[in-house]
Amino acid sequence: MNRQLPLGLQMRASARFSGFLAGPNQEAVDQLKQTAAGTGEPFFLLWGAAGCGKSHLLQAACHLAAEHGRTVTYVSLATLAGLSPELLEDWENYQLVCIDDVHCIAGDRAWEEALFNLYNRIRERGGNLLVSSRSAPAGLAFALPDLASRLGWGLVYQLQPLNDEQRLAALQQRASQRGCEMPAETGRYLLRRLPRELPALFELLDRLDEASLVAQRKLTVPFVKSVLGL
Repeated sequence: MNRQLPLGLQMRASARFSGFLAGPNQEAVDQLKQTAAGTGEPFFLLWGAAGCGKSHLLQAACHLAAEHGRTVTYVSLATLAGLSPELLEDWENYQLVCIDDVHCIAGDRAWEEALFNLYNRIRERGGNLLVSSRSAPAGLAFALPDLASRLGWGLVYQLQPLNDEQRLAALQQRASQRGCEMPAETGRYLLRRLPRELPALFELLDRLDEASLVAQRKLTVPFVKSVLGL
């Protein structure tokens, strides 16, 4: 993988399957791992609300594929304003192509045709294509009807949100990976008082962890209150 990439093509090194609490999405994760390794379905679409983990899983699939010696590439269409759809030319030469946020190009004929043609070229070459969206293919307002049809040919999974106990477990897992402890009492306090989307909670946890290292304090409720001004 080329690390010198534009922002929309960059992947987080921390985006791994080990850092994703599957909860009710275990079947989708298992199928995604197979596709990433080249042993599963050739086409895969994940959809769900913002913050449910779509980008994390697509990037995790790229990392897993690379570990299997496969050539991979990734792009988030949410961060490529002003770039030409010619970006997708020759991407069928990669064994795994991951395209995030395809809803962002709905109604853009040039981008839709580029993605449609890439899909067909990947199919001819026998590669794998993973895409994500905020809605199922039929709900995307594509100007090119055949594109929605193509994206629905493979596996389609809706990512389900975690319940409160699963969110707490995800916070504690993230804290453990950072080398700190998130007491259950503190985690429940954060879930009650703050936005419940996991990406926002993870960013907050990173901030709290840095503050605890500086202050040499544990992540107790009083310490969290003082850091966040609650």
